[in-house]
Amino acid sequence: MKRPNEKLAAMILAVAAALACAETAAAAETADLSGVPQLKETAEQRATRMQWFHDAKFGMFLHWGPVALSGKELSWGRYANRPWDINGKMLPSEPDYDYDHLYQKFNPVKFDADEWVKIAEAAGMKYMVIICKHHDGFSMFDSKLTDYDIMATPYGKDIIKQFADACHKAGMRLGLYYSTRDWYNPDYLVGDNRKYDKWYRGQIEELLSNYGKVDVLWFDHVGGQNWGLWKFDELFSMMYKHQPSMIVNNRSARFCGPRTPEDKGPPSPEIKKMTDGDFGTPEQAVGNMDLKSSWESCITLVGGQWSWKPNGRMFSMDKTLETLVSCVTGGGNLLLNIGPMPNGEIEARQVLLLKQVGEWVKPHAEAIYATRGGPFRNGKWGGASHRGKTIYVFAKEWKGDTLTLGALPQKIIVAKKLIDGSEVAFKQSDTAVELTLNPSQRVPFYTVIALTLDQAMADGVVVDGAR
Repeated sequence: MKRPNEKLAAMILAVAAALACAETAAAAETADLSGVPQLKETAEQRATRMQWFHDAKFGMFLHWGPVALSGKELSWGRYANRPWDINGKMLPSEPDYDYDHLYQKFNPVKFDADEWVKIAEAAGMKYMVIICKHHDGFSMFDSKLTDYDIMATPYGKDIIKQFADACHKAGMRLGLYYSTRDWYNPDYLVGDNRKYDKWYRGQIEELLSNYGKVDVLWFDHVGGQNWGLWKFDELFSMMYKHQPSMIVNNRSARFCGPRTPEDKGPPSPEIKKMTDGDFGTPEQAVGNMDLKSSWESCITLVGGQWSWKPNGRMFSMDKTLETLVSCVTGGGNLLLNIGPMPNGEIEARQVLLLKQVGEWVKPHAEAIYATRGGPFRNGKWGGASHRGKTIYVFAKEWKGDTLTLGALPQKIIVAKKLIDGSEVAFKQSDTAVELTLNPSQRVPFYTVIALTLDQAMADGVVVDGAR
């Protein structure tokens, strides 16, 4: 028989257990996943939600913040311990006094969101993604959950509000980037991480509630290697209550384990499927040709640095177009990164290059937007896109006057240069398609040739590229 104090202790434990169960049940009830499209939509509904993304092909990434004053890399230029960095070790969060106080001097008086959108439009870009909070923990928006934000700067105005308004006014698709990883917040991955997890989900809710329609939410890593530290069900439930048609990338749970015996992996297949998101994000490289998955290469225009790099080496026109065409013909998108200067302007040489890109894209728009990659396997020679009964061949390297490609099941009716409509000689057999064009008839960078077929080209077909 238990003594009185043992009875009391047992009662306390029982009450505590009941409260814990009630709390768990309440949390489960609030995580209503019925509106989460990654779990509930049909293939047709997904195709509709993703169509604008697949059609857009070209977007602008913007890495910007007080770090621009230093010319260093955003977050990685902060010389302090980085909790749960790539090395997988939990080190104490430490300040970097100089970096952490740059915001006190940040006053981008020449920032003009409408001008940024015009620059993107001139380049032929169809969507824009801006940094709202990077790993350094600084919020570029008016957040009620922190004082370490744009409102504490001499500038004192909400950058994200101006940016979102400019995108909406121009009909530009709006993307917001948020790094769950945070090397500044002292609660990040401390203990059970409950405090930080709730805090960052609060910031996501601010972003999805206060800036109108959001087309893309672009996450960037969580760290910690432990699925149990994050309530992804509550995150996705909240996200899609605010933005039902939004698409999300594949990094909302990146770097979660399992790495320890205690952490066996995602809590459920549903959590895994949600956090895989809607599209992949190969970084600083063009993704492999992949016509079955949705993907977007994020690549810096200048110097391998995401934020502004004074005198950094910039892509040439040839390299920029090669990167764009490789993404389009490979079945993906290009999200080309720009690092604005401390005063809020985009560097003049970058603006000029983007304008030149747009001048090339405009007469070739038919072969780029609303197409799908393939069927010819792309490579150094070029690549192809298609829509309906037309294949667009982006030809860069020829063998003499000839480009020999793999065989097609459809019959080619006519081949014409896209830019002027002049006919291109071709031969078609059961083993190859041969295009002939002398050098004087070609144009700089890529000569785009439209092949009109007798039947529509199905999506996802891959045949040999140039031989």
